[in-house]
Amino acid sequence: MAKDYYKILGVSKDASDEDIKKAYRRLAHQHHPDKAGGNEAKFKEINEAYQILSNRDKRAQYDRFGQAFQGGTPPWGQGGFGGEGMRWDAGFGDDFSDFGDIFESIFGSFGGRRRQTYTHGSDIEVAVELTLEQSFRGTKYKVGVRTNISCRACQGLGYEKSKGLTACTVCQGRGEIREQKKTFFGNFSQVRVCPSCDGRGQIPNHPCGQCKGHGRVMGVHDVVIDIASGVEDGQIIKVTGGGEVGERGSASGDLYVVVKIKTHPIFERRKHDLAMVKDIRLTEAFLGKKIELEDLSGEKFHVKIPNGFNLREPFKVSGRGMPRFGLGSGSGRGDLFVTFNLKVPHTLSAHAKKLLEGLDGEL
Repeated sequence: MAKDYYKILGVSKDASDEDIKKAYRRLAHQHHPDKAGGNEAKFKEINEAYQILSNRDKRAQYDRFGQAFQGGTPPWGQGGFGGEGMRWDAGFGDDFSDFGDIFESIFGSFGGRRRQTYTHGSDIEVAVELTLEQSFRGTKYKVGVRTNISCRACQGLGYEKSKGLTACTVCQGRGEIREQKKTFFGNFSQVRVCPSCDGRGQIPNHPCGQCKGHGRVMGVHDVVIDIASGVEDGQIIKVTGGGEVGERGSASGDLYVVVKIKTHPIFERRKHDLAMVKDIRLTEAFLGKKIELEDLSGEKFHVKIPNGFNLREPFKVSGRGMPRFGLGSGSGRGDLFVTFNLKVPHTLSAHAKKLLEGLDGEL
């Protein structure tokens, strides 16, 4: 019975070239014989189907002469995947690159030089707690993080510099070694990092005794964080290179600082704005007297309550709020919203009571 290549790949007869390629890659990964649970017979069948359907001419002939594919030589000649004497170079043509990602995941590099990059330092996250005043002004905050730091004995090199290095005899100074692997497709050359020198191509004559050749030791890494004014609660500040030090001079990780703002006894923050409650006397509310206020910077100023103002609504004072983080000093400040609380005295003198009785009906 003729093989149904479309069914083997799980695609329809009108499938696009891209659909066929995706189906092949997925199935090839799944059934590769060198992987756990792989199926060599199924893998051969998948490759046979792909070599036919991925080639426009072969696919057209298959669609037209499907019965001619039964077990023997296909109409386009010897050497296809369907024949017994399958060869490495049979039928791949321009599609050879499609196998690169599959072989890469199974066998590693095909021969490109892949030098070792030593262990990159890990990123670190810390939380800092600021007062609202510190957020208003901006501040420099020192954080001590316990992590791997550069070894002082060898300045992070991992060896005594004065003693020098010697070319690795295992890789002859190349930093990588080539290995031969026998696979279903034939022999492959695999290039990998030299395990003797870790890809450096050189061996230290005198490894550092403090860090055991790693170039880093456990310690406390002090970082000074420059926090700009206007920083908000929950905001994350990235300090590039402020994290864990990498091995033997490789890149350090980053430090991520999560800012927490303490609750303030007077001001409530609302993004760039501030809100507060101010107790006032009856005379201040109705006689248009100046009311003294103090903003978060400590600066004192005066406001007047306009006639007819509804004391249930917040009174807006423009430009007395928080600076706008990251926008520069010229970006201005948010606003201050004051809720006035009419303070009623516990007791009234006879004179005050008489005056209020006289005003009853007017207020």
